[in-house]
Amino acid sequence: MIAPTEKKIYTADEYLDLEVASDIRSEYRNGTIVPMTGGTPEHNDIASNLVTALKRSLRGRPYRVFILNQRLWLPAVNLYTYPDIMVLPKPIELQTGRRDTVMNACLIAEVLSKSTQNYDRGDQFVAYRTMPNFQEYVLIDQALILVEHHVKTAANQWLLTECDDPAASLTLPTLNVQISIADLYEDIDFVASNLGGLASDQEV
Repeated sequence: MIAPTEKKIYTADEYLDLEVASDIRSEYRNGTIVPMTGGTPEHNDIASNLVTALKRSLRGRPYRVFILNQRLWLPAVNLYTYPDIMVLPKPIELQTGRRDTVMNACLIAEVLSKSTQNYDRGDQFVAYRTMPNFQEYVLIDQALILVEHHVKTAANQWLLTECDDPAASLTLPTLNVQISIADLYEDIDFVASNLGGLASDQEV
């Protein structure tokens, strides 16, 4: 009988050295490195639509908007991750000694898929809530029109609002911004994406 291979535990410094040298993004979860798989065209379009709307609304205001490739460090849970979209107030807070890792997101949005939705709604959200100034969390389904919006209302209290109406708007009170649900889903063909979704378990 072959003994099971022991899983390697990495230090944060080892992860960062590997990540800088790699062409593939990976998360670091308290000693474990988790490769991030590729996304779908729908995932890309929705993320791009949201970033476009945020940048337009926040032009000239003291915020920065990041998409997909910006690393976030959550020291309370020993997690490095790459949210789909982040908004950070200026000046951004960088991890000490690094210029490529931020720490102070006030709003995060994730585009859901079958392979990530449980993590995004569960452990990932718990981790994000360890940031002191984190105020809003937006989850956008890519398989149908559905937006889940969490807003921090008090210490340890979050309010969830769901929206499945393309004629409605998403209100982001932290940023004083409204975004049309129809604009979030611009160019998304749900019939075509569902018919072509045989490999959907590999989505990000």
